[in-house]
Amino acid sequence: MKNFYLTIFDFILPRLCASCGTKLTKEEKVICNHCKEQLTFADNERLEKEYLRKFSKNNFIDGFTSLFVFETGTSIQDLIHSVKYDNKFRNGNYIGQQIAANLKDRILSWQPSFIIPVPLHSLKKAERGYNQSYYIAKGISSVLKIPVKQNIIKRNRYTQTQTKLNMDERRENMRNAFLLRNNKVIKSSRIILLDDVITTGATVSECGRILKENGADKVFALSAAIAD
Repeated sequence: MKNFYLTIFDFILPRLCASCGTKLTKEEKVICNHCKEQLTFADNERLEKEYLRKFSKNNFIDGFTSLFVFETGTSIQDLIHSVKYDNKFRNGNYIGQQIAANLKDRILSWQPSFIIPVPLHSLKKAERGYNQSYYIAKGISSVLKIPVKQNIIKRNRYTQTQTKLNMDERRENMRNAFLLRNNKVIKSSRIILLDDVITTGATVSECGRILKENGADKVFALSAAIAD
């Protein structure tokens, strides 16, 4: 019955691949099989290297993992940008569900208390209308039943775009960009910080610092994709 209604809906309003725009079959979700095959998964060697490079110099992030490798001009960029800029909330849930399905053992081994989507500044959120990381977090939560909490950290400073900044400049750009709104709930908690793409790790590291300095037991970083 579900497939019958999906066939009818696809006839009236066809679902299109988030990357190439071709019509999806009833078996395909969000992205077609051809584009899905183009996605590059982050292997353990890459993840270990990224953790050492981005997080090991401080004790703010206790563990890190990511599902994909972010590459410009590829299916993963199209998929993430469809959530980030095109109001495709369902695509965010799909990404989260893929993270949960593929990284379940690693995530559950952290024994997390809850997930915090890395917050946007209020001006950026007003401009975009939503926080894309929230929808990815909700997708993870729907599979792994880990609560999502949005109102723990606030982004109190509007930071310049980090696209052209190196690692040290990004860390300085993010310094004191966040403040804690509720420190009671984080006491002795094991927290996952969720972002769509982690590049230098400066943003999640600064969030991790705030959480650790206010009593969090462990803080873990998780993202849909990792970028250089």
